[in-house]
Amino acid sequence: MAPHGEGSEEAMVVQDENRKPISSILIVIAMQTEAMPVVNKFQLKEDLDPVFPKGVPWIRYHGIYKDLHINLVWPGKDLTLGVDSVGTISASLVTYAAIQALQPDLIINAGTAGGFKVKGACISDVFLVSDVAFHDRRIPIPVFDLYGVGSRQSFSTPNLLKELNLKAGKLSTGDSLDMSPQDEASIVANEATVKDMEGAAVAYVADLLKVPAIFIKAVTDIVDGDKPTAEEFLQNLAAVTAALEQAVAQVVDFISGKCLSEL
Repeated sequence: MAPHGEGSEEAMVVQDENRKPISSILIVIAMQTEAMPVVNKFQLKEDLDPVFPKGVPWIRYHGIYKDLHINLVWPGKDLTLGVDSVGTISASLVTYAAIQALQPDLIINAGTAGGFKVKGACISDVFLVSDVAFHDRRIPIPVFDLYGVGSRQSFSTPNLLKELNLKAGKLSTGDSLDMSPQDEASIVANEATVKDMEGAAVAYVADLLKVPAIFIKAVTDIVDGDKPTAEEFLQNLAAVTAALEQAVAQVVDFISGKCLSEL
């Protein structure tokens, strides 16, 4: 029997939301190179009247595709150095601001990632992430250690996974492109197949604001391979962003016309 009171009312609201057709999706992407193929695919337009605070570099593209309102946001370029504002801080801030301004039904965090060959990852593989966690927030105090890892499950999409025949795997997030021995131990503990620099931060904010989120990650480099990570990442970035765009397009097509419970 369901409990009475506020908890049961909240559960009923969630059930109702899950049965309504999805009308608005928010795609969060960290880098311009990753974002533009998706922008072009859906013919999204840059927001000329920004919904974000004045002075921030965050950029929003928006448009209509089939029956979906699509908003794509990326954190823009660092105002001092002119490079993509990658990492967990920028991802958290732009995700929070976008949720507040746009009230999406579903978040898609799409991007590139390093993959582990020991877990079966290959270059250009696209993974639909089942779980996310951090690997560089080490707080060796009881309970704080669990907070640091911040494990969360993504929104469950069994039909999407089956229909698109995507690979499934766990994602580990940290603010460094390379991997220290300490990070590696944490990644192994997280049972991660892929690692990135944003996913768990997006998941934290989505969970905080109670918006379902899914994660699509395309492999640019093999972390436990023979090539230096930075070199392999840059070498494969263009080709892998094409694979990412294709996967995102397939996911959006699948979502169109469905409610959350049908994913």
